[in-house]
Amino acid sequence: MAGHSKFKNIQHRKGAQDKKRAKIFSKLGREITVAAKLGGGDPDMNPRLRLAIATARGQSMPKDGIERAVQKGVGSTEGEDYVEMRYEGYGPGGVAIIVDTLTDNKNRTAGDVRSYFSKCGGNLGETGCVSFMFDRVGEIAYPLDKADSEKMFEAAVEAGAADCETDDEEHVITTDPDEFAAVVENLESTMGEAIRSGLIWRPNTMAEISEEQAQTLIKLIDLLEDNDDVQTVTTNFEVSDEIMEKLMAAG
Repeated sequence: MAGHSKFKNIQHRKGAQDKKRAKIFSKLGREITVAAKLGGGDPDMNPRLRLAIATARGQSMPKDGIERAVQKGVGSTEGEDYVEMRYEGYGPGGVAIIVDTLTDNKNRTAGDVRSYFSKCGGNLGETGCVSFMFDRVGEIAYPLDKADSEKMFEAAVEAGAADCETDDEEHVITTDPDEFAAVVENLESTMGEAIRSGLIWRPNTMAEISEEQAQTLIKLIDLLEDNDDVQTVTTNFEVSDEIMEKLMAAG
């Protein structure tokens, strides 16, 4: 998920059109497995697992699929040993890109990611080469019909969040990463489950690019997101309203 609202609109539309449900379930299952392996199989005692399961349920992942993923993590059944890997680099127009993955074969994933960057005129760099252009934050989203902006802001502050902004699509609550789990738990007690929550990279500087560069960048992002090992792709690009309309029409 990109950290810029305009690109979020493109991704939401493209996601609905292009992503197959089985691939989504596979990626959700990997996150559940890793969360269970790192923090145990009890969601009440494992905030990361609790959020992973909530996200999976929000995507209508079957209950037995969720349970199998948890069991793989705690070692009750045989399964791949996934590790987290992060790749950073530059795409067309100097756009910063962070790719977070869960993989059982680091060499394969690194080779795939590098080839995607190369095919689309980008360059894969060293760890830390672009992450300074982003802030690590917790993000929690609720639908607009959950409450009006004032009530949602008050609930967010009382829950310990740093900020709450409302746009024409949703309420977006921001937290410090260390406070994220506690804020989610507090909000669930008053507002119910969020439609989206997790730790994200939020751009603190943007790169404006041309229509041609944006088209190539979207191709790169599609290649990355179609890879089973890739969990999230974050960028810092923006385009003019005119170019955005063309991209939306083509999407």
